[in-house]
Amino acid sequence: MTARLAGMALASLAFSGGVRAADDGDGAPPITPYRPSVSSPAQLPAPGQLELELGGQRRSDSQSLRNSAPYLLKLAFDDQWGVLVGGEAYVSQHGDIGRSQGVGDTVLTLKRAWVVDAATAFGMEFDVKLPTANDVIGSGKTDYTINTIFSRDLGPVHMDANLNATQLGQADPGSSRTQIGASTAFSTSLSGPWGLTGEVSGTHRNGADNGVQLLAALTFSPTRRLTFDVGVARAFRPRPAATSLFTGVVLPLARLW
Repeated sequence: MTARLAGMALASLAFSGGVRAADDGDGAPPITPYRPSVSSPAQLPAPGQLELELGGQRRSDSQSLRNSAPYLLKLAFDDQWGVLVGGEAYVSQHGDIGRSQGVGDTVLTLKRAWVVDAATAFGMEFDVKLPTANDVIGSGKTDYTINTIFSRDLGPVHMDANLNATQLGQADPGSSRTQIGASTAFSTSLSGPWGLTGEVSGTHRNGADNGVQLLAALTFSPTRRLTFDVGVARAFRPRPAATSLFTGVVLPLARLW
């Protein structure tokens, strides 16, 4: 999940979950997948390359079922600054609170990267979640998040560690509106274009149950400009426990400059 570091250190490599993709030999910059983990890598996509991440997800617990189509658009202005626009293009859910369908909330992100060397980078993301979903699918309020990132290659394993704080626009009575989140993803190559990603993540908020989730996914990168993923996540807390099945793709849309 690394990008073009220090302008050219990885210009001829593509990684998805720490996996080197096949080189298609066309000289075009590689993609920088942020899927399928919760954790974001510190690195930005190649400057000027507009990338799309699109997927499908099915989340179920003993009380509800939720199907969604998450998306993310990524564009870097240079090796230090970039913007992201993401959300859910479609959501269908039903449970104790009834049935609802429509678009999800939209998240706007300003991202800053600090590249140390070809193996190490730091990053920060400044998010604003806009309440574009209806009140059943979303909270109907604006959220603000600051996310700090540390990415490091540990031999054959790539690590992305995130620590963030979110100011929620709405919280249940008796609970804090400030939520702390942490996640660490590890990824490595299996064989050829195949890779494996594992992650642990969680949240803490005073007056509310903590969140704990484990994730595992397979990635397949036939070229350095195309990556597919499929996986499962299990959220053990808060109760009731929930299972998510997901799949997705990352690809470039256009070279803008």
